[in-house]
Amino acid sequence: MPNEHASSPLVLVVEDDDHIAQVLRFMLERQGYRVIHLADGRAASEHIAAATEAPALILLDVMLPYLDGFELVALARARADWVAVPILMLTAKNTERDTVRALDAGANDFVSKPFQPNELMARVRRLLKIHDA
Repeated sequence: MPNEHASSPLVLVVEDDDHIAQVLRFMLERQGYRVIHLADGRAASEHIAAATEAPALILLDVMLPYLDGFELVALARARADWVAVPILMLTAKNTERDTVRALDAGANDFVSKPFQPNELMARVRRLLKIHDA
């Protein structure tokens, strides 16, 4: 039997709130995605620099310790093999300015916390379909 685990899409979750991270991991793994969770900007920047596999999608909190989500978008976009990786940003700050800043930074979509799980998963599926097209 082939290794199904390696063929399932990898989602990189960068979220410092442990509860939200656990909810995201549960929702994504239940849908068959592999999940790498990183809890702060420093760990995420090290992962982005050293990763040998580009994720299928990045779920990225805006407010993180050490480096924020906007800085991490720039690091991900600076890698040639990550330029097209869809990035969905999550934030508790729900202002037009933050939405515009996230999209201008290179994010593909933006969701405010608290998010609705079904809406978030629909956005994840949509971004992965666009990416695969």
